Amino acid sequence: MKTRIDCSIVVLLLVVCAASIVSQAQAVDRTQLEKEIDELWEQIRDRQNLLLEVSGEDKDKYSEFLRQPDTGLIRLLPRERYDAKRKLPINGGGAYYSFALLKHESGRGYDISLEQNYFSVGFAGYDFGFIVTLENLHLEELTLEHPVARSMAEYNPPIKEHEIRAEYRKTWEGLKVGEMTAKKRVQVNPSNTYLLRSFNFDETDVLVAFRIVRQDQDGSVILLWKMLKKFPAPKSIRDPLN
Repeated sequence: MKTRIDCSIVVLLLVVCAASIVSQAQAVDRTQLEKEIDELWEQIRDRQNLLLEVSGEDKDKYSEFLRQPDTGLIRLLPRERYDAKRKLPINGGGAYYSFALLKHESGRGYDISLEQNYFSVGFAGYDFGFIVTLENLHLEELTLEHPVARSMAEYNPPIKEHEIRAEYRKTWEGLKVGEMTAKKRVQVNPSNTYLLRSFNFDETDVLVAFRIVRQDQDGSVILLWKMLKKFPAPKSIRDPLN
């Protein structure tokens, strides 16, 4: 008899608990919950901006250079750490940057990315580009008169889709530009200066010089850069559909 009473009590307690849980779920203030979620996202965005921020010390150190037009100082975050793990709300995880549009948000028009300790260029559709590494050359000394910069500025991309895609494939192994071999992807090396040409068809075309100011423990890099030339947006002709 006692066992039956005990079982009844257990069943009653379970029913009461279940009813309480249902009651709590029904009592959730959905408007308040949505507000709290928005506030959490705002906090994450604030911290994201701190992750992307360049230190005041770096800004002061290169302030004279940054007074020149078309220059900048930015941080790139490693894609494998921040984008692949969805740690940040920004599209691309802070691993991408557009020198033409001055933004990190990935999408059409960005020019460089950082992943696995490599810089890359050329991402969406058949947009492409290439990078060359210049050793023992200060960024301040690099102008359009430099032979490599001149060759990269004189390069004219193809305009037909199948030709653009063929040129893009060449950049993986190396594309001959003047006397240099330019590639889509080069290794990060803080002692080098880099030249980048990026074609976003029907949108932007830039030639940019940059060097690494510092690489932090999380793998992020601080880039000091200057725009050597902005070109008219390159045009493309799509292949006819079969």
